[in-house]
Amino acid sequence: MKKRQVVIKQRSRNSNTSSSWTTTSSSATSSIRYVECQKNHAANIGGYAVDGCREFMAAGVEGTDDSLRCAACGCHRNFHRKEVNTEVVCEYSPPNT
Repeated sequence: MKKRQVVIKQRSRNSNTSSSWTTTSSSATSSIRYVECQKNHAANIGGYAVDGCREFMAAGVEGTDDSLRCAACGCHRNFHRKEVNTEVVCEYSPPNT
């Protein structure tokens, strides 16, 4: 999971005050999930057949070669469709008056 935080400060001139600052803060969180296998098992005979594996399950612990192999179908993780869910939260603080 990746988390990024961005802070933007903008200076604006107002006729009543000499200067004021506004602050906008946003953070984004991404989660990646691998779903159904899309490997064509009949490609060598000119057909199309998938095995029906619905979700990637790592065959080993993180950091090993087996973590990239699916325990259900035996395929590499790249054959599974990748879903990326991103959540962005923005906070705004009005200028000081």
